[in-house]
Amino acid sequence: MPAHHGSGRGAADGERVIASLRAAATDREGPGAAMSVPRSGLASAVAELTAEVSALHAERGRRRLIDLASGVLAGQLALSPVEATDHLLRLAGSMGLSAVDLAADIVNAAAGTHVSDGPAEAAGRAAAEAVPAAEARRIRRGIAATTVSDTAAAAAAALLENGLHRLGVEAVYLWRRTPTACLELAAEAGADPQEASHWHWIPPETGGPLHRVLAGAEADWLPSGPRPGERLPGGRPDAARALLPLELDGLTVGVALAVWPGPAPLNPIVRDTVAALCAPAAHHLHAADTGRGVPPQLASLLAQLDHPGVVICPTAGDGPPAAGGLPAHTVDYLNPAALRELRAFPSAAGRPAAQLYPSVHDELVGLIARANAAGSPQYAPALPGPRPDAAREAESPRPEMAEVRVLPLGGGRAAVLWQTGSPHGAPLARALNRIDRLAAFEDDASGGSVWGPAAYAVFGLDPGGPPLPLRSLGKRLHPDDAVVLDGLLASITDRHTGGQCLVRVYRPDGGVRHVQIAAEPVLAGSALVGIAGVYHDVSVQHHTELALTATFEQLSAAQAEAVLRDQLVLRLQQAIVPEAPSLETPPGLRVAARYRPAAVEDRVGGDWYDVHPLPGGRVLVTVGDIAGHGIGAATAMIALRGALHGLAFTGAPPEQLMGWLNDVALGTAGQPTATAVCALFDPADRTLEWAGAGHPPPLLLRSGRARFLEGSQNVLLGALPGAAYEGRSTQLEAGDTLLLYTDGFIERRHTGLDESLASLQVAAERLRPGLVEDQADQLMGAAEGDTEDDTSLVVVQVS
Repeated sequence: MPAHHGSGRGAADGERVIASLRAAATDREGPGAAMSVPRSGLASAVAELTAEVSALHAERGRRRLIDLASGVLAGQLALSPVEATDHLLRLAGSMGLSAVDLAADIVNAAAGTHVSDGPAEAAGRAAAEAVPAAEARRIRRGIAATTVSDTAAAAAAALLENGLHRLGVEAVYLWRRTPTACLELAAEAGADPQEASHWHWIPPETGGPLHRVLAGAEADWLPSGPRPGERLPGGRPDAARALLPLELDGLTVGVALAVWPGPAPLNPIVRDTVAALCAPAAHHLHAADTGRGVPPQLASLLAQLDHPGVVICPTAGDGPPAAGGLPAHTVDYLNPAALRELRAFPSAAGRPAAQLYPSVHDELVGLIARANAAGSPQYAPALPGPRPDAAREAESPRPEMAEVRVLPLGGGRAAVLWQTGSPHGAPLARALNRIDRLAAFEDDASGGSVWGPAAYAVFGLDPGGPPLPLRSLGKRLHPDDAVVLDGLLASITDRHTGGQCLVRVYRPDGGVRHVQIAAEPVLAGSALVGIAGVYHDVSVQHHTELALTATFEQLSAAQAEAVLRDQLVLRLQQAIVPEAPSLETPPGLRVAARYRPAAVEDRVGGDWYDVHPLPGGRVLVTVGDIAGHGIGAATAMIALRGALHGLAFTGAPPEQLMGWLNDVALGTAGQPTATAVCALFDPADRTLEWAGAGHPPPLLLRSGRARFLEGSQNVLLGALPGAAYEGRSTQLEAGDTLLLYTDGFIERRHTGLDESLASLQVAAERLRPGLVEDQADQLMGAAEGDTEDDTSLVVVQVS
């Protein structure tokens, strides 16, 4: 044990220890191969950074293991953290071990886990043989690596690579227990992706060995495969398997399955080692890397797909925008196929879409925006698409995503499904990906048949038995589908033309499969001598498409209902605020008003205007704009417009009316905010009293010169309780023209407000003398607003 040095250790000694740690963290574990360089551009840069981050994560795991071991030593030997680390490094050097191996031994010993260096019978070997001490250390290190893994996927990979693989195991599965006692596949390593997708969700109603182990909390060792009548993942029915309950804090939180390539004697040492290796995986099952806040029904649906699928949502808060000013997006859920494509990303769910899919991010976000705006799915044959400046004869690069479909989920969210890109085109890639579920067959004229190997699995028949000719399949089909098969046979035999059909096949084990049959006649001259074709098991796709169709129909119904509501409110709004109203002529004024709805169809806005004579001879002229769009904005507009109309009959000045209207906005459902200008014109002396609330100023045109009326910077309506408003008084003259308008009349996306107001001033000075109706039309034609907002204009001419 080293002597205590206390605070006498200097910075140089600390730097030495840190340098030693860095060397220890990489000794015997450095990357064994150079990083492959993908295609250039943004995707290449992100891929290189991702590989670097993965390497840093691996190093962090080793550093964490050393830190844990140092902490154990510090507690046991009463050392400082620096002294404990120094002691660990010197012990490793004196024992001829790497610091990581010794750290694993210390951590395992502290946790009560022990794997001996004695003899053991390795699974799959014919006789017992001694396991070298180095092998035992690797197993202990595998236990520690599983403990310090970041995710369930990393834990499964550590289990297989650092321990189970050396016992002969070829695949490992980790299921977590959901609150409804369903088993959800949290991670796998070494498994066939297609098979893993079939075992992603296992409800308790199915029973079977997995739920038996979950309920009984006892391991099940199967040297020769599952018991008769039971099924488990694995390449061979008789392959050895080990089922282990995974416990955390006294509760069974999941199940682990280890699969060997064939039968294997599972002796006590192998069983103890497998159990010790798998036990730490329980810590990762309560937070499997699947998704954040995605409905379980949608997650389970996407999990059944054998091609990638994700749920993408707008990023909460501020984030770097995509192209065209679209909001940033986050990937909230990835199905197993999508996770397999992103092995290099730890904890992919919750990351920005720009990180996971950099080369297609802008195009993908654009598809999502269009899907949600239209309320219907969007499609792209390949992402990234061809560049506009690319030569037509140039070879197209391999797409990152092919056959992309975006289904809107509302609220800016969308489900994105695609096929993995292929240089040969998406259709061929899809066919190659599904080749394991295609089975060729050929019938001859004598009634014989030849099947491909996969056909027996489709129909649930013994591979050693005789195949069934196409004509004899009717008795194994649903009665309604036997007629469909007869139609296909008639087309082949009577018209010598091929065809296809979809049928439901009843298997001997009680299962039902949806099988697509495509068949062609084999002709010798004009004589039919046989039938050739393929059976395609489409059960997973069939059920998924039905579920997706039902989900989309519900979304479409909700969207249609929302559109209907918007249309009804829009009609009500147009009845109250018509585009070209016939206003009565108030005393002393000539008035024209124009209203232009938002550019987006059925987009309900919140603009209003009002011109109305009041008792005593004065005339109310007002223009306002509710913040936002939709039903809420329209109903708030109606409430504020009606309230101001009634309050004006009190004879109160405009600033008092604005104060009252502010109280009305604060008391209205949803507490809307609004800008407005309220003016009272007295024809007796041509005095205009007015007050604004965060609204663009009125424009006065006199003798061909235009100027904006200056008013106080009053706060907008509904923003501040008890707000006080100041009014102004302007003396008008005969022939003066006054313009009141909303911001949609002047605002432009890439132009400042001052420049927009200056453009309006120039347009007003260019007005030709004439009727006020003609001047209103001229101004609306010259309006430069391009924000797709509502536009309101009131032109008042003093007579």
